[in-house]
Amino acid sequence: MDPVGEQVVEAAEFEATHKNDALDKTFNVTLLLKGLDGVLELVGGILLLIISPDTINRWAKSFTQNELSEDPHDFIARHLLHFTGNLHSTQFFGAMYLLIHGVAKLVVVVGLYRREHWSYYVAFAFLGGFGIYQIYRLTVHFGILLFLLTIFDGVILVLTTIEFRRMRAARRMALAEVT
Repeated sequence: MDPVGEQVVEAAEFEATHKNDALDKTFNVTLLLKGLDGVLELVGGILLLIISPDTINRWAKSFTQNELSEDPHDFIARHLLHFTGNLHSTQFFGAMYLLIHGVAKLVVVVGLYRREHWSYYVAFAFLGGFGIYQIYRLTVHFGILLFLLTIFDGVILVLTTIEFRRMRAARRMALAEVT
């Protein structure tokens, strides 16, 4: 059988065996969440490119003004103002990071959702690489959001590994039946 025929048999066999089981549904939900995260990163990157740092800082000040008048030590409000106050030096890097990361994430998510063989390898490299970077960042400066994102990425990496193994097993079974 030609490689294209093998991929068709592989996809059909995998879908027939695993389409509606709980693990597959969980994997699809995590892919949806990761895809939404990628879309938000793209939007954030575009906004960072087109909105000036001064405008973003003014918005943050008006957004946090009431909260800081009630509690001058509010953790979130103070960190938001600190972040937006330093955008002049990091705006372009932040925008490029979000755009590249968002596009890469969406490409991987679409590939995994379609169960494209290549996307598993890219996901392992992508999630593994960013996971290592995120763990490094956590050791330098711990942040709860980064910690939660790292845990979420770890869950996706585990689910991707399980799905990849299931897909390979289904492929082997399909090829054994054909020969």
